[in-house]
Amino acid sequence: MSDADTDRTTRPVRPVLDVWCELQCPDCRKALDDLHALRARYGDRLEIRLRHFPLEKHKHAYAAAQAAEEAADQGQAWPYVEAVLARAEELGERGEKLLVTVAEELGLDAEEVDTALIDGRHLLIVDADQAEGKAIGVTGTPTYVIDGQRLDGGQSQEGLRERIEEIVDRLLG
Repeated sequence: MSDADTDRTTRPVRPVLDVWCELQCPDCRKALDDLHALRARYGDRLEIRLRHFPLEKHKHAYAAAQAAEEAADQGQAWPYVEAVLARAEELGERGEKLLVTVAEELGLDAEEVDTALIDGRHLLIVDADQAEGKAIGVTGTPTYVIDGQRLDGGQSQEGLRERIEEIVDRLLG
């Protein structure tokens, strides 16, 4: 077996798109259209990973990130994220009550979501994501990282999906 064969077998089978997101962020809600389009185009050939970057200006974003992690533990990460983002303004008004309500509406164990917010079992994941984001220069949301390239979507979503597609197409090449 040549070195090229070894490299080919040790590389990830599919590209990974990290999406640094904040669940009270209106720009992240707009970014869902791009994520849906990427999922439709690539299906399982592209792994889209949620990364948390709660911003201080949104007082319920940190709790929302923790609740999203509990939803992930219950197998419903993206449906939960999308449902909360769709109600970002309401999250600002209702806070953690809305997070539990969304869990109920999706058929999750809402009591477990509430308990996770109280016992802080997902704090380390959220803190680690935020620290990693800061370390690589994330300052706002949404921010995408693919193949070592950071693409900031907080200023404008214009052209980002096309740039991500160019990178994914090259990686899938």
